[in-house]
Amino acid sequence: MFTPSRLTLARKRRGLTKKALAEKIQVSTRSVTAFEAGKIGPKPATLARISEALSFPPSFFEAEDLPELSSAAVSFRSLSKMEAAQRHSALAAGAIAFALHDWISERFKLPIANVPKLGPGLDAETAAQVVRAEWGLGEKPIPNLIHLLEARGVRVFSITQECRELDAYSLWRGDQPFVFLNTQKSGEHSRFDAAHELGHLVLHWHHDVPQGRQAELEAHRFAAAFLMPAQSILASAPRNPSLRQLIKAKQPWKVSVGAIAHRLYELKVLSEWQYRTLCIEMGKQGYRTNEPEPRIARETSQILNKVFAGLRKEGCTKADIANDLHVHPQDLDALVFGLAIMPVGDGVAVPSRPKPDSYPPLELI
Repeated sequence: MFTPSRLTLARKRRGLTKKALAEKIQVSTRSVTAFEAGKIGPKPATLARISEALSFPPSFFEAEDLPELSSAAVSFRSLSKMEAAQRHSALAAGAIAFALHDWISERFKLPIANVPKLGPGLDAETAAQVVRAEWGLGEKPIPNLIHLLEARGVRVFSITQECRELDAYSLWRGDQPFVFLNTQKSGEHSRFDAAHELGHLVLHWHHDVPQGRQAELEAHRFAAAFLMPAQSILASAPRNPSLRQLIKAKQPWKVSVGAIAHRLYELKVLSEWQYRTLCIEMGKQGYRTNEPEPRIARETSQILNKVFAGLRKEGCTKADIANDLHVHPQDLDALVFGLAIMPVGDGVAVPSRPKPDSYPPLELI
């Protein structure tokens, strides 16, 4: 049994066109098109070449269909700078993440989604205040944003793309919110990306909401207001700050120096001239791409960390999970922030693998 949609997904995950794949597996582009359309199936020798070319086990192409991520449901930033292959690869990674999530959900009890669906029509600043109020956050800094999102039922996975144009993306899968974060970003920028995607989940869940640049600006304003509440920033921010004072002021909020400078400009603490002057100085110091010291550590998933700890106790290895999902372990690494599932070379005998219903329930709230 050959599953055509899985060939399409695997090809897109590796960023290949039909023509490029055809050249790698020594068939015509027409044949690849026929394979993906389900008109014919590849012969065993051809399937072996497909498996090698795309770095997926042969069993991947014979399993059931995977849920597909619709590009219409996802807002990509810097869309004009991204190639179609990059978008397709990111969405294909999301489909594999869905499969991993479903595998985990069958074995562990995870937090129920509690993300307000606001808008359209509500301004981003007010929406951020509403979410903070609903989640009982007050005006204080958020210690760990990924942990907060996960505690409210958001599933957070990583994406390892070679292009910086892909910051992050998010979407609703039925009633379940998902966020995907680029692991190449600094800790400060990754936090802002996560807040930005929360803004999309809160404001842009309805199909009639604005897309494109307007939606991105709204999500950006939401992120700034959510991470740096206006009242607290106004009460603590220095007036006419130097760059050194900004670097100190940003630390409790765990945001970039550029983000706090823009927030102060939004709140009219900085004039346009002051903001421009600080931006020029940040550019000269290289702070547009590299954060000044002290830098924060990049946040990772607490759900995945605790799940993997539970799996280790039950003798379940990364290879076991990969085998169930018909992927190589490297494809799991790309989704789980590089967290270890099973230590290597620890000299501990691995017990026999339990059945799914024998795993203990895991409450992560």
